[in-house]
Amino acid sequence: MSELILHHYPTSPFAEKARLLLGFKGLSWRSVNISPVMPKPDLTALTGGYRRTPVLQIGADIYCDTALIARRLEQQKALPAFFPEGQEMVSATVAAWADSVVFQHAVSLVFQPESIAVRFGKLSPEAVKAFVADRAGLFSGGSATRLSADQARHQWPTIMARLEQQLQRDGDYLFGEPSIADFALAHPLWFLKATPVTSPLVDAYPTVSAWLTRVLGFGHGAFSDMSAEEALQVARDSTPAALPDEPFNEPNGFTAGQQVVIAATDYGVDPVAGELLFAGSEELILRREDPRGGVVHVHFPRLGFRIEAC
Repeated sequence: MSELILHHYPTSPFAEKARLLLGFKGLSWRSVNISPVMPKPDLTALTGGYRRTPVLQIGADIYCDTALIARRLEQQKALPAFFPEGQEMVSATVAAWADSVVFQHAVSLVFQPESIAVRFGKLSPEAVKAFVADRAGLFSGGSATRLSADQARHQWPTIMARLEQQLQRDGDYLFGEPSIADFALAHPLWFLKATPVTSPLVDAYPTVSAWLTRVLGFGHGAFSDMSAEEALQVARDSTPAALPDEPFNEPNGFTAGQQVVIAATDYGVDPVAGELLFAGSEELILRREDPRGGVVHVHFPRLGFRIEAC
């Protein structure tokens, strides 16, 4: 069986979510460190242009977006489960809300001037400027709109009070036992905890703080470093896995074998072109070929992504 290879960088909130998912499952994995900003030539040789972090590679199969990565890891090791029996829909729905609404609030709070001054205090002004410009490009052209820091501060107490109440009622985790919802809510709070400017926004809620400590306590599993070139060699030397045993389902009329582009709809909307191989209830798969990565299958979630004809 091919190794799990995570393409990520240490300070990425969604990469922390993926690392925690791997830790919760007790999985071993290889770590490829990528740049926080574009260009990312080694990564896009595998993804075809998708630039968001993280990306999971298993041989010649490339998985984009942590929502889909979680489902792939659930196939890798069923227990402990991200989607506990009887809570599949509610855990996935809360996770999607956390990955969008709560994350959007956290980003606005982290990137307010007082926080930026601390978070990027050791970087040169040029490096900070490059990072801010990259993030402006990341959030350009999609449906996601930047929430003002004032509005994020205004709404934050409601989000945290609801989370505090839920945890007081259901115990150690959001729905009694760990689920994907816990990990999706943990990573924006982990992001806020990174500096003393934003950490009080979490620390003021004792039940949430205790829960966050438990979730982060799952750790990152066992991992070892791998170079980007080694990961590309793995892709070149591998054959993509068989397609899922599920009917092709594309209500807008796209067909298997058609040349299409797939892109996120909210942010990081860079399109990926290829041959549409599969469209299922949760997953889309493109076949593409790259001189450096070889023939790969790039996997996307259906929710939050669009298909267009080339």
